[in-house]
Amino acid sequence: MPKIAKGSSSRNIKVSKQAVDDAFKALSNWGRWGQGDQIGTLNHVTPHDVIDAGKLIKRGKVFALGIPLGSSGPQRGLFGKRWNPIHTMLATGTDALAGRQQRLLYADDALNMPIQSATHWDSLGHIFYHDKMYNGHHASAVDSNGLSQLGIEHAKDKLVGRGVLLDIARWKGVDTLQDGEGIANDDLDACAEAQEVEIRKGDFVLVRTGQMEACNKRGDWGDYAGGDAPGLKFESCYWLHEREVAGVCSDTWGVEVRPNETKDVNQPWHWVVIPAMGLYMGEMFNLKELAEDCAKDKVYEFFFCGAPLIIPGGTGSPINPQAIK
Repeated sequence: MPKIAKGSSSRNIKVSKQAVDDAFKALSNWGRWGQGDQIGTLNHVTPHDVIDAGKLIKRGKVFALGIPLGSSGPQRGLFGKRWNPIHTMLATGTDALAGRQQRLLYADDALNMPIQSATHWDSLGHIFYHDKMYNGHHASAVDSNGLSQLGIEHAKDKLVGRGVLLDIARWKGVDTLQDGEGIANDDLDACAEAQEVEIRKGDFVLVRTGQMEACNKRGDWGDYAGGDAPGLKFESCYWLHEREVAGVCSDTWGVEVRPNETKDVNQPWHWVVIPAMGLYMGEMFNLKELAEDCAKDKVYEFFFCGAPLIIPGGTGSPINPQAIK
């Protein structure tokens, strides 16, 4: 079983099914906060941390990190189950003018979407390790009614605190990392050092690769949702565990590098960070404007709020997270 050395950087892990199993055992937080724990690494965030994060607001500048919920989104049928949000009008101004409404004239609408189709959190019941979810809950706890354990509703007032941007693309001097380019632990450490920012317990770490901006620049999502992507290497699960971060987010669809570093397991990093560590993960974050501002004022820490919708039994939640400087 791998040892977690304080201050460790790159591990040169040969990623395999065995490496996933080893990491699961070494990094498991099962029982750490009690058998009834439903929020995993969000336990790292204390009320004092939230107070301190509020003190980072100096200019009142707010950055919205979500992408639009509309038909122009990135989904192309990922897993055969995901589509872009469908916005449907239920009542319109033309209805009102045509006399189809009585007493009250109004507009009304509806939204139909998979939870993970745009900017979102994954809940701790989103990924199984064989037949188990985080903290030992059995996969059968998820049925057609949703998650009876580990639903996103348990994080309704927890996804707030100090945010830190690691602008890996800008640090490397490129507009975007290349698909399949892995971000090593040494890269994370060196980027933080160059930006003169420290990663602390309870932080929400936002990793910018530039991939979303590249898609927007060319005006085509391509296979952004489900295809190859730059991202964190498998070894980063040790880095995240050691630093006791509350959550990790990225401008890609799955945070980890694609193609994966092994063919033994699909999404091997996911197998560890969610069901073993109970780590909250945010995907498809729009980091362009925040990154530009951080590069300008050289301040890479901020107040972060990513409150989810209260979806009982939800495997995640669409969000429009905010970074405030």
